[in-house]
Amino acid sequence: MANTIKHPGIVENIEGTHLQVRIVQTSACDACRAKGHCVTADAQEKLIDVFDAEASSYQPGESVWVTAHWSMGGRAVLLAFVIPFLLILFSLFLWMGMWGDELGASLCSLAILVLYYLFLYFRRGRLQRQFSFSIEPRSEICEESMIN
Repeated sequence: MANTIKHPGIVENIEGTHLQVRIVQTSACDACRAKGHCVTADAQEKLIDVFDAEASSYQPGESVWVTAHWSMGGRAVLLAFVIPFLLILFSLFLWMGMWGDELGASLCSLAILVLYYLFLYFRRGRLQRQFSFSIEPRSEICEESMIN
């Protein structure tokens, strides 16, 4: 359980094996006593898509735990930020070395970045299976033990 993230949520909608769960994402300073006077304290509601074969056992309005593995966050950062950064950096130096033209090199590097994100877009089905959330029922006993 140490390698999972749990977040409380409420089931909003159920269609077959697809559930939409509403969670409230809060900033790190949400527990601060001065949050009422601070402009950085915020909370956002988000809808999370969960695909579960046991979706019919849940009801709209039911409290659940949305769980995810820590490794999903690392993979997401890698795909969204690290690889594109390395692609731009590598291609920029490559094109600059070949042509010596800064404008052409930067435009080609941006074109490679666009191709990378198009590649990710067309592989979104596979990525959706890799980045999947799961849910489990939330009981009052479990919540009490999490607080203490």
